[in-house]
Amino acid sequence: MFQIDHLGIAVKSLDKAKQFYELMGMHVMPDEIVEGEKVRLAMVPLDGSRIELLEPTEADSPIGRFLEKRGEGLHHVALHVDDLAGTMERMKAAGTRFISDEIKVGAGGHLYVFVHPSSAGGVLLELCEDPPAGV
Repeated sequence: MFQIDHLGIAVKSLDKAKQFYELMGMHVMPDEIVEGEKVRLAMVPLDGSRIELLEPTEADSPIGRFLEKRGEGLHHVALHVDDLAGTMERMKAAGTRFISDEIKVGAGGHLYVFVHPSSAGGVLLELCEDPPAGV
C-alpha cells in the first residue's frame, strides 16, 4: 500500500522554519545531517506522515541549487513503499527515469530514490522504504 511518507520543503533557515511549526503547536524532531545530500533537516511528524524541512549545508547541493533557482517552497513529495528495489525495478522496466539508479540511505536510515520530474508529471517524487530491521 502506498501512502504519503512526507513532503520535503526547502528552506533558507532551518531554525526559522522550525520556529514557525512550533508556533502552531507542532512537535519538531531534532536536526539531522545527511552528508550525501549536503542537507540539514528536521522532521515534523503528522498523523501518518511528516513534513521534512530541508536547509542546504552547501550552496552547491541539490537543495542549495533549488533555493537559488526557485526560492523556498515545496521541493518534493515522498511516497512510502514496502519494496523499494522491486518497485524501482518495475518502473525502470517501464521506462521511468530516475535521478540516480542507486538506492541511498537517508534520514533515520530510510532507503530512498528520486524519480525524475520528467517521468512524474513535473513533480520530483521520492520513493522511500523503512530502514532495514536492526538499523
